[in-house]
Amino acid sequence: MKTIIRFLFMCVMLLGFSAVAQTQQEVWVIGIKGGIGPATSDYVTREISEAQNNNAAMIILQVDTPGGLDTSMRQIIQAITVSPVPIATWVGPAGSRAASAGTYILLASHIATMADGTNLGAATPVSIGGGKAGSNPLSGSDEDKPTDTSDNPQNKQSNSEEKQNSAENDNEPTAETNSSAMESKVINDAAAYIESLAKLHNRNPEWAIKAVREAASIDAQTALKENVIDFIAQNREQVIEKANGRMVKLNGVETPIELTNVSFIEREQDWRFKLLSVLTNPNVAYILMLIGMYGLLLEFYSPGVGLPGVLGGICFVLAMYSLQMLPISYAGLALIILGVMLMVAEAFSPSFGILGLGGIASFALGSVMLMDTDLPGYQIAAPLIIGFTVVSALFFFVIIAMLVKSRKRPVTTGINTLIGQQATVMYVDNEAGKYHVFVAGEMWQATSTGVFHKGDKVIVTGVRGLWLEIDP
Repeated sequence: MKTIIRFLFMCVMLLGFSAVAQTQQEVWVIGIKGGIGPATSDYVTREISEAQNNNAAMIILQVDTPGGLDTSMRQIIQAITVSPVPIATWVGPAGSRAASAGTYILLASHIATMADGTNLGAATPVSIGGGKAGSNPLSGSDEDKPTDTSDNPQNKQSNSEEKQNSAENDNEPTAETNSSAMESKVINDAAAYIESLAKLHNRNPEWAIKAVREAASIDAQTALKENVIDFIAQNREQVIEKANGRMVKLNGVETPIELTNVSFIEREQDWRFKLLSVLTNPNVAYILMLIGMYGLLLEFYSPGVGLPGVLGGICFVLAMYSLQMLPISYAGLALIILGVMLMVAEAFSPSFGILGLGGIASFALGSVMLMDTDLPGYQIAAPLIIGFTVVSALFFFVIIAMLVKSRKRPVTTGINTLIGQQATVMYVDNEAGKYHVFVAGEMWQATSTGVFHKGDKVIVTGVRGLWLEIDP
């Protein structure tokens, strides 16, 4: 009887623990650390989708980033704005930041929170040149222009002429005005985008615009006072505590956040994220592209080796996959390809260095221009460009020149090597013009228009099928 009671008691306890476990609400913690690129956007969007499929109660994006690529940032924001699961972006722990692209992500989240000792802002597109936002950076400001306070008629006439000349110049489109127009377009687009994100969750749109146009940055306390964030949280537990009971807008519907018995699910970066992080590194993509080009060219000039072609094909495909996710300049890519072609042409048809020098210059310029962005983390290292330029020049001037030279050497194997060798006549049939000769340790049938005797020394002058042609 006691055994049965104990068994029933254990069953009840197990059922109780199971019920408690089932009522726990999962909060997924996804880390965004470092530059935001294609690997980060792929990882974050996949994790948000996976959290939705697993019925997570909330997602916390733990952010510490200096910024990143615009396309990658927008992919993350789109995943946040359409998510049916509330997403809280927490800039923490102390010492972290949400600069540039991180500011956009923070404002787009359903809950925006920061830890003390963190900052956000500086959201101006970094590809824009220097100068004041919204003004022509290539011209002086109104404060720098001289003003005329004199009543001198000559000064007035001079000023009138200057204004007339200025008006005439303003009617002519210049590179400066085109550059200013492009900068204004980019800044206005970024300002409108961040303003819409701020208004989405009733945050301060004026400061958001200021972060773009003036590259403003603020700390956590100021962000709270300026209504840029919802509250300050020192850790993830405080994020849950202060978010509980708040109303957030999920796909346009006001929804309360109800969190009880929370369990944090720490999401680790998977192998795909790590692989993409390596492949989308501009330096790695650059190296893969060059190895692919060299391997395919080497296989083309010396067919049959196999290894250069296989390795080059794999590296070239990986490089193309990497480059299509990066902001590349097609002009830079075309210059690199042109440079390689010119160096190949120099190796095959020497032009006193003109083609070779042009190829090196084109290759170096294309390498510098390849990445179409000014972000520090997405530039090809200068030592790498210099090193590969020198190696490329040596490769095509030395290696390919040696391959071409080896092709022009006389044949050293096969039946054609018998031509020019001395043979000894072993059998004679002068009427038919047929002979047997001994050459290179073998007996061969031979024909000739001449007359020979056994033991005569002859020269092989040609090969026709399995017959040799001989002359005295």
